[in-house]
Amino acid sequence: MTLASDQDKALGALSQTARQMLSLREEVFAEWMRRIRAEVKQASTLAEPILVNTLPTLYDNLVQAISDCHTRDGAGVNATTVGSEHGGERARLTNYDIAAVIAEYQLFRWTTFDVLKQNNVSINEEQIRIINCAVDTTIREAVTAFALAQSIFRERFVAAVAHDLRTPLGAISLTSELIRVSSEPKHMHELAGQTLSHVARMDRMLHDLLDAVAFQNGARMSLRLTEFDIWEVVHEACAPNVTAKQHVHREGRSVRGWWDRDSMKRAVENLIGNAVKYGDAARPITIKIDAYHQRLILTVHNEGNPIPPDQIESVFQVFQRTKLAREGDKRGWGIGLPYVRSVAESHGGSIGVDSGEDRGTTFTIDIPIDSRPYQSAPVLSEKLE
Repeated sequence: MTLASDQDKALGALSQTARQMLSLREEVFAEWMRRIRAEVKQASTLAEPILVNTLPTLYDNLVQAISDCHTRDGAGVNATTVGSEHGGERARLTNYDIAAVIAEYQLFRWTTFDVLKQNNVSINEEQIRIINCAVDTTIREAVTAFALAQSIFRERFVAAVAHDLRTPLGAISLTSELIRVSSEPKHMHELAGQTLSHVARMDRMLHDLLDAVAFQNGARMSLRLTEFDIWEVVHEACAPNVTAKQHVHREGRSVRGWWDRDSMKRAVENLIGNAVKYGDAARPITIKIDAYHQRLILTVHNEGNPIPPDQIESVFQVFQRTKLAREGDKRGWGIGLPYVRSVAESHGGSIGVDSGEDRGTTFTIDIPIDSRPYQSAPVLSEKLE
């Protein structure tokens, strides 16, 4: 089993060079973490699961891509949201800037090449080109997502200020106008009291908003974190979603961690429900549970029509559905997947999707095994009030 974003259904198609590269994954990341902590100051104190992020998935996607007979070719490395989810997490969970995001990918590239060379793994010019093109494209996707996240935070602040201050400002305007035209001292006194009350309300609101910005406390799900085995939760989530004709296979292993049991169960139920709805009913749904560098990697895979690349991100937007879903007779994809994203982000992680004609569709929940330290991190998926 690999950590590739498609569950690696074609593991046997890996070339000898790709298998050698796969065997060196741990060595690559040990060296990369050493370099990144030494050279990028924003990374020096990051906890390991946050530092590693989605890069192991990118690495294993590269392993697939350099194998000539694998279904994932060079272009297929970028038919995923691995880069954009990485950029979004960096914006939400770290004090990175764009330069730091770019630097860590550059270090990832050269660390990979250096470790392969040190272990006498020879890669040809075409394989080098594939890796370089994939990393460069992923950098662009990560930077775009990072900048978008930063923009969302700014827009959310402006929108919150405008919305929350509009009501008391309107009331102040009205009472001021009434004071201006009133000739009764008692009435003017009452109106002045109302005006002062609205001013005090605005002052409290501004203090609350400034505190929110200072501590970066975006609106988020209220989680009740307990320790449990995600394998058991996945088992509970399977039953309500699967018809008599559809089978769900569980692969991987038990992973115990600190998460919110109810929200994680509902998130898995949503992913299974979507796999049942949009997948090939004659093919099984596969749920894989794995852990790497203190991160839970939970994937739900189904065969069937892929999500078009230009519509992948829309599945996570509230009330948005893909063109395929709108034109079919299936109801859904309006709220369920945005909810899954909220769950993943509130746990300090992310939700990604990989979809292709020959690979099927795989959704990945990638979160820290212990989410307790990350409960103050802002999320992007909340709806503005």
